[in-house]
Amino acid sequence: MSLPLHFLRPAAQGFAIGLLLSVGGCGVSSKPESAAVSLPAQGAMTTEALVRSEPVAADASMAKRSVRPAPMASFAPEVAAPGYRDESREQYQALADNPIHSVAEAPVSTFSADVDTGAYANVRRLLNQGRLPPEGAVRLEEMVNYFPYDYALPTDGSPFGVTTELAPSPWNPHTRLLRIGIKASDRAVAELAPANLVFLVDVSGSMDRREGLPLVKSTLKLLVDQLREQDRVSLVVYAGDSRVVLEPTSGREKAKIRTAIDQLTAGGSTAGASGIELAYQMAQQAFIPKGINRILLATDGDFNVGVSDFDSLKQMAVDKRKTGVSLTTLGFGVDNYNEHLMEQLADAGDGNYAYIDNLREARKVLVDQLSSTLAVVAKNVKLQVEFNPAQVSEYRLLGYENRALKREDFSNDKVDAGEIGAGHTVTALYEIVPKGEKGWLEPLRYGQPESVVSGNTGELAMLRVRYQLPEGGKSRLIERPIAGDSVGKASDDLRFAAAVAAFSQQLKDGRYTGDFSLKDTEALARGARGDDRFGLRAEFVQLVELAQSLRTTTASNNEPQKGGYN
Repeated sequence: MSLPLHFLRPAAQGFAIGLLLSVGGCGVSSKPESAAVSLPAQGAMTTEALVRSEPVAADASMAKRSVRPAPMASFAPEVAAPGYRDESREQYQALADNPIHSVAEAPVSTFSADVDTGAYANVRRLLNQGRLPPEGAVRLEEMVNYFPYDYALPTDGSPFGVTTELAPSPWNPHTRLLRIGIKASDRAVAELAPANLVFLVDVSGSMDRREGLPLVKSTLKLLVDQLREQDRVSLVVYAGDSRVVLEPTSGREKAKIRTAIDQLTAGGSTAGASGIELAYQMAQQAFIPKGINRILLATDGDFNVGVSDFDSLKQMAVDKRKTGVSLTTLGFGVDNYNEHLMEQLADAGDGNYAYIDNLREARKVLVDQLSSTLAVVAKNVKLQVEFNPAQVSEYRLLGYENRALKREDFSNDKVDAGEIGAGHTVTALYEIVPKGEKGWLEPLRYGQPESVVSGNTGELAMLRVRYQLPEGGKSRLIERPIAGDSVGKASDDLRFAAAVAAFSQQLKDGRYTGDFSLKDTEALARGARGDDRFGLRAEFVQLVELAQSLRTTTASNNEPQKGGYN
């Protein structure tokens, strides 16, 4: 991202002063585990801080918004502030792992469904760059859900089928893994309702790199190839201001849409909120009742002009989703990528989040999985597991840390939860301690006597799934008892999901995987590839091997990396 000319001299001076201060000394500060964190910057004063130091001038001069159509988005590139490209300002949300629960004290676990997969593609990008990812970049559920699994389709008229499986844990001989799988019925693109899509593209200076706007343009043109005559597409861009480049246009005019995309150039600061507001206006202008109305935001999330604080942007998406328009975020870029914002904006906007690190990933998200990306089959999907204290003494949910719900939220239809698209799969893993096995928790000296459990003593747990249809209305409930004697040899799908879960934990602190090494993870995944139609599982094995090499290099250089291995 570049800055206007009147910022250049202060930026250069500020960068030099910041650099001297950073060399002269360093401090240590503590921060909450749920706070957003950034990768270290080379200068103490970032260009973002410089822009925010003059909010009034910046808002007045740059956060202008125009709804008039423009023949092309030709934003004149500006000169980048010194050292901008050398700064690393990626932002992630650091979350503590889910705690271990005693079934006697807390038998019920409740969380929202999540179909996002952006964390996996982003971790892949970091590893391929020769960097172990920071802890905040690794969200276990998004790593596991990146891969397809062979789950049962619905047979009772509900929008999705439910599958459970229980097997020994590969990293702890005293525990078992419980896998819960949800599979929605797929739909051919031709069967989808008419779509009103708004392409909202960040054309600021921070996108002026190979992984930015050029990849965005190639990605959107893949989607254009899938459009039908009944679909409508608008194109909105933003940098220092926001503009409509293409008014709502029928999907049959593919050449016109591609031409508009090809005209885009990058340069300027980033008035992201202004662009989002304008995109919602365009979506409402071409709104299709009972159709698909969705904004696809393509950006690195590096907002710095106008409304740029996280809570305000998230609240905007919450307010706008009430209009019937959803928001999908497609993450691009390196070094300044705001992953925390991208993931939370999609959640707030009733959409999904993906990170696009290459054209193959773009094809996966916007061609192979287009129905899943666009068409919602169930909304406000919540899962709840009640464990039987006669069968289970302790448990922990792997991942879904920012999807946790209160027990009473499960039956409250006013509490927002995740959406599931056509063909989507959702996987959740619990690690449980069977009754009588050694657990994580020390026994209480003054613990209360165990309650007598009457009836259903053969059940391990009761699974409940609550959801609403896309058009709303009262939520519906699915209940499935899980048999306690159902433990058996793990399927390839469960073994592979366990390998991904182990890898995700090992990329963090690995506190629960014990002596189970990256080499063990590699062997587990390699033996569970099964019918790897798209080569995704083979690619995962290669990433584990790459992480092993990076761990060895880091250890030999005696340079511990946060989120890596000491």
